[in-house]
Amino acid sequence: MKKLITHSLPIVISLIWLMAVHQTFNPIILKGPDFLRFYLILVLGFYASIFMLNSLKETISGTTFYFAGFIFLLGIIKLVRGIMLGKPIGFLIMILIVESIVILVFSLNHINKKMNT
Repeated sequence: MKKLITHSLPIVISLIWLMAVHQTFNPIILKGPDFLRFYLILVLGFYASIFMLNSLKETISGTTFYFAGFIFLLGIIKLVRGIMLGKPIGFLIMILIVESIVILVFSLNHINKKMNT
């Protein structure tokens, strides 16, 4: 339950920011810089929660991977929408590449810890 609350907190903060600044809960309709701001708040908050759990010696659970997958899926959806509309998508691609590398590192670390125990 602690992990669920810890991972939900960045999502709630980013949705509150989205509602306060843009009066919507749909991040897909945002224009480029506004979506990138929302997405960076979401991603950085989520990975801060993962590092916080790692510093508390908590294991990375399946819940963490589900949250990371949903955040990555949101970025992919916006990427596809940007490609279809012919918009520049360079920063989003860089963020998604870094995010996929981080997810890969955490999953490999999780697998190594499971094999050692």
